[in-house]
Amino acid sequence: MKHLDEYRDPHLFDVLMDQIHKKVTKPWTLMEICGGQTHSLVKNGIVDLLPKNIRLVHGPGCPVCVTSLGVIDEAIKLASRPDVILCSYGDMLRVPGSSQSLLEVKARGADVRILYSPLEAVQLAKSHPDKEVVFFAVGFETTAPANALAVMHADITGAENFSILASHVLVPPAMEAILSDPENTIDGFLAAGHVCTIMGLDEYYPIAEKYQCPIVVTGFEPIDLLQGILMTVTQLEEGRYEVENQYVRSVHEGGNAVAKKTLEDVFEIKDKVWRGIGPIPKSGYEVRDRYKRFNARLRFNLGPDTVEEDKNCISGAIMKGLKKPMDCPNFGVKCTPEHPLGAPMVSSEGACAAYYHYSSAWNMQKVESL
Repeated sequence: MKHLDEYRDPHLFDVLMDQIHKKVTKPWTLMEICGGQTHSLVKNGIVDLLPKNIRLVHGPGCPVCVTSLGVIDEAIKLASRPDVILCSYGDMLRVPGSSQSLLEVKARGADVRILYSPLEAVQLAKSHPDKEVVFFAVGFETTAPANALAVMHADITGAENFSILASHVLVPPAMEAILSDPENTIDGFLAAGHVCTIMGLDEYYPIAEKYQCPIVVTGFEPIDLLQGILMTVTQLEEGRYEVENQYVRSVHEGGNAVAKKTLEDVFEIKDKVWRGIGPIPKSGYEVRDRYKRFNARLRFNLGPDTVEEDKNCISGAIMKGLKKPMDCPNFGVKCTPEHPLGAPMVSSEGACAAYYHYSSAWNMQKVESL
């Protein structure tokens, strides 16, 4: 199969599925590390059509889902100030904090705005010099360069009333945290293609070697995912533990050098707390001292509080690959997209939302209950 121009050929879906069924002789547990991949796997029925020997579990690849309760509460504190315009991506508004969400604060009169780019927030700061404009900067390595550029742009253009609340997290440390967990069951990873488009492959070689775990960088179309699964299973069946690149039409070995340099200039790597998982060393970005006047935590003297997770939400076990969404007793009962207990049911990339909207097993269960 060609990697570049056949990824939307529907005939290949059946061909690859047949090859996977023929290749598998042992039980294997695979984890995709991206919420977009999770939705594609569930929505296109791949989870149900794979051989029973292949168990797909869903990693912490949704940036909205892993943003800690403490950081959500920081954003709510900022939004509650009358001198602040808090800007965010839309998914963040409904994520529950320890006692409320940004949407609830907005309903009470806070100036919370949904934007599509951090550069819009810089423009907003320039047009509202009487306000402090804070962009809630969440995401993996994929979205971090745009937020770094926004800081640079604010510096160059003198938008001194602009700052970011940085909640960027990094994929490789999370993979290591999962693989080093005593309860770990993961045999192979489908790595996130968009993250590797920025960062390249270098960080994955030592992980594959240390944990003897194949890592296949994979795209997001059904054909991409099936080929990524086939490549991973082939390695496992042959006893190989390598880094391979399925997503060659986008990912290059060294990644995007300009984007990586921008990240290095603006951010430094720090320990981060992941919602449902806990602290992971050196797993996120924080604004460097050079640009500290654009760091909302320093500007407003914030610090994330230690907040207990809702004991009714098993999102941590789901994102570690220990459980699946429908293993939760509250799934679809006390936890729904309209009334979520945790972030994975809120986000457009959350695993629980994917199963709620697209899982054939869940939809059959709903029909049987009527």
